[in-house]
Amino acid sequence: MKKRELVDAVVKRSGVKKKDARQVVDAMLAVLGESLADSRELNLQPLGRLKVTRVKQTNGGQVMICKLRQNGGAEKADKEALAEDDD
Repeated sequence: MKKRELVDAVVKRSGVKKKDARQVVDAMLAVLGESLADSRELNLQPLGRLKVTRVKQTNGGQVMICKLRQNGGAEKADKEALAEDDD
């Protein structure tokens, strides 16, 4: 998902103006980026718990290996994967 798609989804779900949604999304992404750069653990439901497990410095910048745990993710996937009964 690109930022434009995220802004459009926020507008659709919340009903706010696109200009306002863009400012909020930009601010939110900046705060999340700063928190990850500081290796802070994020607990943001319903997204889940995001934890930086490793950081590697490269010529192009930092590479962060993260672990994301979502509550009920396996149960939800199992329910969606079940087929309808053909009684």
